[in-house]
Amino acid sequence: MTTETVQNLIVPIVAETDDFIPSYARPGDAGFDLLARIEIPFQLFPGYRVVIPVGIQVAIPDGYEIQVRSRSGLALNHGVIVLNAPGTIDSGFRGEIKVILVNTDNHKPFMIEPGMRIGQGILAPIVKARFVPVSELDDTHRGDGGFGSTGKFK
Repeated sequence: MTTETVQNLIVPIVAETDDFIPSYARPGDAGFDLLARIEIPFQLFPGYRVVIPVGIQVAIPDGYEIQVRSRSGLALNHGVIVLNAPGTIDSGFRGEIKVILVNTDNHKPFMIEPGMRIGQGILAPIVKARFVPVSELDDTHRGDGGFGSTGKFK
């Protein structure tokens, strides 16, 4: 088995307090925790959405983005997800990062508490496209087959 080197990129950060500085829960995790910077707990009712600040501003290096994603435990156990997942934080943005949460549970409100892990961020490289107009595209086996074109069963 070979060992690959994980690149550590320095990302300057301004944090409300040290508690909000992102960290990876376990070695090997791709996502770092984003914590709710709120002063009092509140209920997120079924079907409602809310914007939650996470107490940090970052200087993302050019050529990278931070993707904001749902936490799998909140999604599975409570139906609370990041609405626009993955949300994108661009390298030019210098404001406080905020997470849009929605409660998809049909019956139960969800209590959001100060300092709660509400999302995860992924630092990801960006590939820029150069779009070239053509009169037609090359043919493929799939062609223009879209939604459901492969059927329900193998």
